[in-house]
Amino acid sequence: MSLNHGRSILAIPGPSVVPDRVLNAMHRPSASIYDGELVEMTDGLLDDLKRVAGTDGFAAIYLANGHGAWEAALRNTLNHGDKIVVLSNGFFSHKWGTVAETLGVRVEFIEYGMTGYADPMRLEEVLRADTKGEIKAVLAVQSETSSSVRNDVAALRAAIDVAGHDALFMVDCIASLGCDRFEMDALGVDVMVSAGQKGMMNPIGLAFVFFNDKADATRVHANPGQYWDWTDRAKSKSFYPRWSGSPPGHLMFALRETLNMMVHEEGMPAVWGRHTTIAKAVWAACDVWGQAGALRLNIDDPARRATGVTTINTDPGMAHKIRMWCQNEAGVTLGNSLGFPPEELEDHFRVGHMGHLNIHMVMGVLGAIETAMIAQDIPHGSGALAAAAKVLSAHTNAEGI
Repeated sequence: MSLNHGRSILAIPGPSVVPDRVLNAMHRPSASIYDGELVEMTDGLLDDLKRVAGTDGFAAIYLANGHGAWEAALRNTLNHGDKIVVLSNGFFSHKWGTVAETLGVRVEFIEYGMTGYADPMRLEEVLRADTKGEIKAVLAVQSETSSSVRNDVAALRAAIDVAGHDALFMVDCIASLGCDRFEMDALGVDVMVSAGQKGMMNPIGLAFVFFNDKADATRVHANPGQYWDWTDRAKSKSFYPRWSGSPPGHLMFALRETLNMMVHEEGMPAVWGRHTTIAKAVWAACDVWGQAGALRLNIDDPARRATGVTTINTDPGMAHKIRMWCQNEAGVTLGNSLGFPPEELEDHFRVGHMGHLNIHMVMGVLGAIETAMIAQDIPHGSGALAAAAKVLSAHTNAEGI
């Protein structure tokens, strides 16, 4: 006698909900790969992606996921034996470093655990100690998908500058592009990587790499191979080299539609503002639930929290019970835990609140979580949905609705 009928929802931190407009844009026959609309739209895709990233530099699109974006960035800037520093505070920031190791790069990890933020002072110390200039790059994430910590990119850039170091600054925005405010050039980032399936509201399959002249100059010492080489993808005037082969036509139509929605209709400041409000609503609900002691946010400081994903800690085993009940009984899929010790994996879950969302979708997810706790006698404070509604209503009132 399940109530799990109707449309289900993915409330995971990617892939996010794909808008109907985007699905409809793909629902068409294949287009010519020799001339016509695919050729004509490529310049516009790259230009609008750079608007989303806040850069006047270069953009390259790959047929890949986020891991492909990592490898593309590494292969175009580093070579076997080079040394880098990786600021690790979660599963994915650490994984980027291990990918570099597979390419023969020497990696120094600075570990901050699953609740710490990348400390600029510690980074400055490490760079000052590098008197021989061996460190070629500093790698960090803006928003760590596993722990939901948000690092202070501006402060990390300042630490590199104060140390007087020439290392490239490379930032992973896979979980934050289109969610957290990010302006690449203003922040002094040399390379930024992202992908289409999170804040960009696309199906999985497209990865993005943005880079400036400084990063491009290091390419002469690297060996990216043919496919990962970003030169033709970002700079060629010919269509075929830009895709290193046949283009992903249907994903291009999808991306065109999402960029129309984000850049030309809503506008990036509004996109960032919407994500901030929705995140605060989720946090408000969690704060109330946590009053009974069985549930708490992984990141204590609101200023350090990602706006696209929230990691929630529970008493032993309760997170797994909440996830399974929501999935089986409510049609809501929550994110599992990553990066925590094996014995704790069932004690954490993640709520993705990125991309194509509105009030009833967010409140529906929160309502499902609360219903799961009631159904399973999990202690929680009362009034969480009212607290979330108050945050959301304040945003609409501010907009004059």
